[in-house]
Amino acid sequence: MTRKYEDAYRDLSVETLAKEVLYGDLAKGVNAAIECCDRWVGRDRPALHWISKDFGEEKTLTFEALRDQSGRFANLLRERGIGRGDVVAGLLPRVPELLVVAFGAWRVGAIYQPLFTAFGPAAIESRVTSAGGSHAKLIVTDEANRPKLDAIANCPPVMLVGDGFSATLATRSAEIAPVMLRGEDPFVILFTSGTTGNPKAVRWPLRMLLNIAIYMRDAVGLRKDDHFWNVADPGWAYGMAFSAIGPLQLGCPTLFFEGGFTVEAALRLIASRKITNVAAAPTVYRLMMAAGDAMGGIAGQLRVASSAGEPLNPEVMRWAERVLHVPLRDHYGQTEILMVVNNHHALEHAVRAGAAGVPMPGFAVAVLDEALRPVAPDTQGVLAVHRPTSPLFHFDGYWGADTPSFRGEWYLTGDTVQQDGEGHIFFVGRNDDIITSAGYRIGPFDVESSIIEHPSVAEVAVVGKPDPERTEIVKAFIVLRPGFAASAELETELRQHVRTRLGLHAYPREIEFIKELPKTPSGKVQRFLLRRR
Repeated sequence: MTRKYEDAYRDLSVETLAKEVLYGDLAKGVNAAIECCDRWVGRDRPALHWISKDFGEEKTLTFEALRDQSGRFANLLRERGIGRGDVVAGLLPRVPELLVVAFGAWRVGAIYQPLFTAFGPAAIESRVTSAGGSHAKLIVTDEANRPKLDAIANCPPVMLVGDGFSATLATRSAEIAPVMLRGEDPFVILFTSGTTGNPKAVRWPLRMLLNIAIYMRDAVGLRKDDHFWNVADPGWAYGMAFSAIGPLQLGCPTLFFEGGFTVEAALRLIASRKITNVAAAPTVYRLMMAAGDAMGGIAGQLRVASSAGEPLNPEVMRWAERVLHVPLRDHYGQTEILMVVNNHHALEHAVRAGAAGVPMPGFAVAVLDEALRPVAPDTQGVLAVHRPTSPLFHFDGYWGADTPSFRGEWYLTGDTVQQDGEGHIFFVGRNDDIITSAGYRIGPFDVESSIIEHPSVAEVAVVGKPDPERTEIVKAFIVLRPGFAASAELETELRQHVRTRLGLHAYPREIEFIKELPKTPSGKVQRFLLRRR
């Protein structure tokens, strides 16, 4: 049942929001394992559905089983002297042990650090050693990823999951009293994705559970009768918060598919698991759209779909409505602050094509100029969060580094947006990505959204290229769909396509056809690498 968007803003105190979604008390004591597991124990309710990469094996973990197994792991941690404030890193694929390790760490008051399994030794080392990472006390991994740790100097102790891990857990007691912490205490540490520079360490305090639960409830619109799948990997912020934590915090099961994303696997999984609510990065939906008629096999099955990580092109939204018969909504957030602007599934408000959405209840946002003054409607500026009046804002700065994003009472996201007169916020681009050409400020997202409408285009990324006359020109890197070939004629057609839709100032004066776009492991396009070409 949906509520009116305006009604969600009536009382935005931390106390009221906490009473709506939390079991514990942020001031007196809270534990993430209780919030996401113990409070839901009873009647053998499923917490996790797991499917192997080849679809040959399936497993269901109940809340009772998760409580007991994570309790046994917590006792194992305690034997090793690991407790409150220590970091336990998990270099694990999407397997049940990932939840066991994270929840076990939380039970002893430790901080869980997710590590994406596509990381190489250098990326892992920078995140877990004293050279600038989290100073992890333990890394838990599997046989496939264990060799990466051999190249890490001063590597923390390593524990392997598998048959030996299960046998060791079986000899430990499942009984352990969870360590109660306060809302300011961290329970997750992870790093930004590094789309515009070096990754930075972010600690999530337990207060972040408010943001996670309210986003799942109001934006994702998760219901008890949903079959939910978040495609994102828990090695990254969106997957960690809204796959490993969010569904369980609402007492709903989550789904781990161990295999990598392919359109064929997604189609099979959505159909076989009767998925009704799905969340994924725009890249996933663009690949589905490029598959053509194949996705029609699940038309009408999905109830709602959500997109986050990068702006969602309007053409992809129209495709979802036309082919899958599902409302696909864009959501905006950052690793630092999680979700802040959304097109909510469970709150009634108008949805504008191409808009990131409206502010999530709990955030007071504004679009500011360089002097921190609000700009007029439909004028570009930086998206900012007013910290004193935003009860869901809990970012206290990058760990071990200065935080230039704070300007007085404001947190500056670094993203250029514009807001219409009705409050809808439109993403223009990262400040570093905005193109200045012949006096015009051009957002790459607008150009990309226009180009991807062309039937030949599977993916596109737009950057500014230095130019002595215009400061910069628009350059487009394009991945073609199967059956289309690069040619001078196609370049001319694509340029005219953009001229017609956006105007002469924004069309790409250079086009380069490439096999694939450079992306972070979480699927975000790394435009800074394209600018170097």
